[in-house]
Amino acid sequence: MNYLNQVYYAFKPLIPWGVRTALRRVRANAKRATHANVWPIDEKAGEVPGGWPGWPEGKRFSVVLTHDVEGLKGLGRVEQVMNLESQLGFRSSFNFVPEGEYRLSEDLRRKLEAAGFEIGVHGLKHDGKLYSSWEEFSRRAVRIRAYLDEWKATGFRSPYFHHNLEWLQELGVEYDASTFDTDPFEPQPDGVGTIFPFWVTGPSGSGYVELPYTLVQDFNLFIVLRESTEIWKQKLDWVAERGGMVLVNTHPDYMCLSDAVPARDEFPARYYTELMTYIKSRYQGAFWHALPREVARFYRSEAVPANAGRDVSEAGRNRW
Repeated sequence: MNYLNQVYYAFKPLIPWGVRTALRRVRANAKRATHANVWPIDEKAGEVPGGWPGWPEGKRFSVVLTHDVEGLKGLGRVEQVMNLESQLGFRSSFNFVPEGEYRLSEDLRRKLEAAGFEIGVHGLKHDGKLYSSWEEFSRRAVRIRAYLDEWKATGFRSPYFHHNLEWLQELGVEYDASTFDTDPFEPQPDGVGTIFPFWVTGPSGSGYVELPYTLVQDFNLFIVLRESTEIWKQKLDWVAERGGMVLVNTHPDYMCLSDAVPARDEFPARYYTELMTYIKSRYQGAFWHALPREVARFYRSEAVPANAGRDVSEAGRNRW
C-alpha cells in the first residue's frame, strides 16, 4: 500500500462523510476525463486468453453476482437481497467482515447455504490496513485462515479492493476476487486487464484462481459518479459479445430496499433489480450463471494446465 493511502485510512474516521464523498467526486470526474480510453471499457481486456476452453454447456458468457457486507446496516439487509435475487432466479456470494462492527451468525450462514448461496471472507477488519506491511498481513492471515475454515469458505475479497496477489498465496484459498479489469476510481487502480478468470501460480505448484470484477461497483456508479444503470448495461453487452465473465459487486449497505427516499449514501434497490431483469430478458439461455467457487473450480479443472504460467507481476500492473 502506498504512503498516501496509509495516511488516508489513518485519518478517514475523522473526516466527515460529506467531505470524503465530495473529494471522491472531484477526483473521479478528473479521472473519468483522462481515462476515457480504458473506462468503462478497455478493449484490450476483451482479448481471449490462450487455451481458453469456453464456458460450460457451450454458454456464450458467464454471470457472477457478489456482495460485500461492510457494516450492521448491510448485515440487516442480507436476507432481503437474497430473497430479491431468488425471486428472479439468481444466486450470489456474500462476503462478510469477520471482525468488523458485526458478527456473522451461524443461523444466517445456514440460511444462505441452504438457499444455494455462497459465503466468502472479506478481509479481517474493514479498515484498509491489511496490506500496510508484510508483518501486518501475516498476522491477519492467521485469523483469516481460521475464519475460512470455520465458515467453510473457499474465497476471499480484500476490503477496498486492495490487493497483492503474491501475498494472498498465504491464505490458501481456491479463489480471490480483489481485482478488476479496469477501474481508475479505486484507491489501488491497477487493473488486471482481462474480463476472464486467470490462474495465479504459487510456490511448489500451488496457486489460486483470480476473479476480477468487470462491472463498476455500485457505490462508485450511483453515489460518486451519479450515473444510471446504462453504464452497467453497456459494459455487460460488451463483455457478453466477447464471451467473458460479467462479475458485479454490490453492497447491501447502500441499497434502499424500501419505498422510502434513499439516504445520501444509498441507491434504490430497483437499479440492481433492473440489471438482473436486463440479463434475463436480453440473454436468456446464453449465459452460465454460477457462484464464484463454481467458476473457480471450472477454471482450475479445464484451463489451468494451459495458463498455469500467469505472472503475478503482470496481474495488477498499473497501466495508467
